[in-house]
Amino acid sequence: MAEATVVKPRTERIQPGVWRLKLPCPWPGVPHGNAWALQRGAGLVLVDTGVGGRGRLRMLDIALAQSGFGVEDIELVVCTHAHSDHYGLAASICEQTGCELWMHPKWEHIRQQVDDPDAALEARLEVGRMSGVPDRALDRYRERQSKPEELVDGIRAPDRELLPGVEVESDLGTWQVYETPGHAPSHVCLHQPERKLLFSGDHLMGRSVLFFDYGHTPDPFGEFLTSLDVIEPLDVDLCLPGHGKPFREPAAKIADVRAQAQGLLDRIRTGLVAAEEPTAYELVEAIVGRENLNAGTAGFMLQIVLACLDHLAALDEAHPVPGSDPQRWRA
Repeated sequence: MAEATVVKPRTERIQPGVWRLKLPCPWPGVPHGNAWALQRGAGLVLVDTGVGGRGRLRMLDIALAQSGFGVEDIELVVCTHAHSDHYGLAASICEQTGCELWMHPKWEHIRQQVDDPDAALEARLEVGRMSGVPDRALDRYRERQSKPEELVDGIRAPDRELLPGVEVESDLGTWQVYETPGHAPSHVCLHQPERKLLFSGDHLMGRSVLFFDYGHTPDPFGEFLTSLDVIEPLDVDLCLPGHGKPFREPAAKIADVRAQAQGLLDRIRTGLVAAEEPTAYELVEAIVGRENLNAGTAGFMLQIVLACLDHLAALDEAHPVPGSDPQRWRA
């Protein structure tokens, strides 16, 4: 697998009072993520934090310095969702500054990963086994993940639950909260109607990539589609995403994402008909191609395929074969 590209922290002023903080991520294919600094008087509201771990708070401070601020100026941390690249530094920032953390109440899907990483690893391995991943691949995965890099500085519960009706104040005005689960159970977007701005987190990104944090809710794929319906009516001129550059024309992006989602479902439907009661892993092989299958593509696509299968089950278009081990599916 290719090594992750090292990205130096950089800052870009999007408009007066809002800065994009481009922070490094440790994953191949995802070299960086965005945190966002909003001016509020003499201080800042930080929307998302970047990953945690050794030296990461310093990288955030370097990025903030390019905007004329520092970590000590953060008055409030707001997380669009509880994934390590959006929540990882929250505990350290709040401890250093004494500021509050606001986040959706369904944030605890991150807890086991941090509190008991060994149990979290075993749970992932069991999902892989039941999905038909070969034993040798599971053994290699266990070996690689036996000493994972720490990407969350600690569990910090929110001081306020980020729900519709809660308002986030900044010099750009008041931001409204919209629940947008699917990518993660805790996902929210923040809308500033006068400026027509949207913090879209990982719900809509500059490069359309679908991903569902599988195993926390019965139908994350369906939740994601419903969440697109939630944000589509909003008056938005510029999206500020969790990854990639800010982008305009969110309606075109939503249409593209819907088409991508429908294309995924159609490929799963085709795979269910073409194969005789395939496993989820066999569907991954069919979609990705065996020649392109590696630890990164397999792990990423397996969660997507499982989410698609659960959605098709909710639509009564696919069903698990009773008693099968590993789990097999039929149309």
